[in-house]
Amino acid sequence: MGGSVSCCISPRESPKNHRIELELEECPFTAEDVSEDTGTYLQHISDRELPDELAHEANPSDHPGATTLFLNKSQTDVREKRKSNYMNNVSPGLAMRKYSSCSTIFLDDSTVSQPNLKNTIKCVALAIYYNIKNRDSSRSLDIFDEKKHPLSRQKVADDYFAVNPEHKLIYRFIRTLFNSAQLTAECAIVTLVYLERLLTYAELDICPSNWKRIVLGAILLASKVWDDQAVWNVDYCQILKDIAVEDMNEMERHFLELLQFNINVPASVYAKYYFDLRSLADDNNFGFLLEPLSNKRAQKLEAISRLCEDRYKNLSKTCLRKSVSADNLGAVKNTKAILS
Repeated sequence: MGGSVSCCISPRESPKNHRIELELEECPFTAEDVSEDTGTYLQHISDRELPDELAHEANPSDHPGATTLFLNKSQTDVREKRKSNYMNNVSPGLAMRKYSSCSTIFLDDSTVSQPNLKNTIKCVALAIYYNIKNRDSSRSLDIFDEKKHPLSRQKVADDYFAVNPEHKLIYRFIRTLFNSAQLTAECAIVTLVYLERLLTYAELDICPSNWKRIVLGAILLASKVWDDQAVWNVDYCQILKDIAVEDMNEMERHFLELLQFNINVPASVYAKYYFDLRSLADDNNFGFLLEPLSNKRAQKLEAISRLCEDRYKNLSKTCLRKSVSADNLGAVKNTKAILS
């Protein structure tokens, strides 16, 4: 064991110095913490990572072990629906689901590397809906306030801050942007990651007064980071014709600053959000369309699996190369042209 660090305190020393001494005695240094060359040992960044038992307290957009905000906020409604169905003897819809057997395997056309666009957008809109509905408060910033920075020339209602948007309204807003900008399903998942990262980093709440601009800012950033051919801010001004490009630039700059310029999305976090979205769909009886696994679909899945395996083998050989968003998982989407 190493000795603790202490200092001499005279009766005339200030109470502040005495408090420092007590803090040093409570946190002793060991011999391993001191280097002959550099003095005090500097921790490696990997040594400061949170252990697994504290993962639930970490930021869900950074740590793969932390529960996503939307899944946590949706549990209240899910429990109420299950209780109501039980009290009213209503089937939760399990009888309509298809289950695999020894002779038939039912699968949908959505995978973690190639999600279904329409279903993914619906799930992301549902996740945003629960974040709005079950928010703790209504903390916001002026840059995201739709009253102060409107997206259209239509007059904003006086009670715009009090009425929660429906799931269909959120879905139509996101679908319009994705269809017009020709964005991918993977971009929708990264959009949700950035949105929840903004809420935790900046200690904000997504609410009726700011949800459109927050979603727009997350889509704007995700499209530039994820897609190979990024959409320019001026292109979004062609979709939302009443918004100025200067406003888009200012919102993007604030969004990045609030994220502390952390736009990295590890593959483990991306996968967690994908499967949590599927869990959210199941909890709300919004299942993906299941079809029997045919020989043609099996061959496509096998080809995708081989391409993914070969790609990650190549990545392991060049691990020193700088990684990009979601650990280059998005490059798998290039196999669509090969398999079509």
